Amino acid sequence: MIDSGATLARRLERYRAAMHAAVPRDTGPPAAACGQGLAERLAAAMDGEIVVTTEGTIVRCEVPTRPIPVDRERLAALPGQPPPNTPLVCLDTETTGLATAAGTVAWLIGLGWWEGDRFRQVQLLLPDHADERALLTSLATTIAPNAWLVTYNGRGFDWPLLVARYRLARRSAPVHGGHLDLLPIVRRLFRHRMADARLRTAEAELLGLHRVGDVEGWEIPSRYLQFLRGGSADGLVEVVRHNDQDVRSLARLLAHLEMRFGDAHRRAEAAPGDLAGLARAFAREHRLGEALACLDAAMVRAVDGPVDGPLAPIRAAARETTSIDDEPWWSPRRPADFGGRTRQPPILGGTLQTAAFDAPWTTERIAIDRAHLLRRLGRHQDAAEAWEALAAGTGRCAILATIELAKLQEHRLGDRIAAMGAVLRGFSLIERRGRLGRPEPALEADLVRRHDRLQRRGAIVARRSIA
Repeated sequence: MIDSGATLARRLERYRAAMHAAVPRDTGPPAAACGQGLAERLAAAMDGEIVVTTEGTIVRCEVPTRPIPVDRERLAALPGQPPPNTPLVCLDTETTGLATAAGTVAWLIGLGWWEGDRFRQVQLLLPDHADERALLTSLATTIAPNAWLVTYNGRGFDWPLLVARYRLARRSAPVHGGHLDLLPIVRRLFRHRMADARLRTAEAELLGLHRVGDVEGWEIPSRYLQFLRGGSADGLVEVVRHNDQDVRSLARLLAHLEMRFGDAHRRAEAAPGDLAGLARAFAREHRLGEALACLDAAMVRAVDGPVDGPLAPIRAAARETTSIDDEPWWSPRRPADFGGRTRQPPILGGTLQTAAFDAPWTTERIAIDRAHLLRRLGRHQDAAEAWEALAAGTGRCAILATIELAKLQEHRLGDRIAAMGAVLRGFSLIERRGRLGRPEPALEADLVRRHDRLQRRGAIVARRSIA
């Protein structure tokens, strides 16, 4: 064992000597010089300036300011918007990956803010990973403590990624006053008439902007990594232009919201589906009066034309041909029922709605939201009239309307006779749907319970009156 150990020790010594001899004495310029070379190549391709600090080197690009006026007072009147006296900083990042894990680095940070009515944009680029601390310091100095961040999906991606980078650098993320993520706002207001909620789609549908020759997001990480391996920086020019457009689109979306919906009179001219989405946003903040005004305007606009604009005929045809609920049991287009959990259709505005965007805004769906809102406002008689109008239909929604009408008549208005009439109307609708092969056992059970309770209460009142 001693000889074997001595042999291994000699072999290890010879291996170390060979490795030491294989490494050249002059390995080239130091790491700082390599980083400086990457920064020079990057600055030359982007027409930017090199910023050298004690923490590292970054490249800073700035374009001329553009006029994008936004009335902050009118913008602040909308739900979920920042106060009018706080600065706004639009932020968008380009990264080395599509995840927020520790291995993903933000190598390009686009920033934009207002100076009066003009929008100023600055881009911070990372020449090499070793210079990240300089990039983080520059970002922290740009965001004021009372500023609001404006992003697109920034709550789910951009900002958590930057917070992770600050933590890895053993530093605190910049303090800011708030975070306005425009993605939920676009989804809530405009998704009903858009193919998807991507920023590029929002630009085309809302702002009328169509990008030409834009780089896809999945290409960006590979282009940057290729640059770090010694490739040309020309491939990053399109990425920088892409980021520049993203940041500017954030500002233009805010301007669109302010101009289109900030004024109550101008707001009434918007599309009915947009008004219905805005009403829900107002209702989430318990601003029920403004929400009702939006729904009233949406009902007026819905009578004048199709609710969903140019997509309405296509979606209506699709509903006529593909809706499961409207197909009889014998139709080959209706899927067979094999048991298990039933697929509930997206009931328009009711409690059984399963997907926010499965059903487009229709006059019926807007009327349902309006009826619910009237009840929340305590206007029970108006709510009963709204549900009564919906109960005049023949579909599943009419059955739900009879149930809601019975609740109001019994518990709020104290009219048991009218409540029983609504229940009987619901039974007739369920019987009709049963003949068409579309039974509603859950709704029928609800009506049966309601019918039995009304009968018991009526009997109790009758006995008391006799006594």
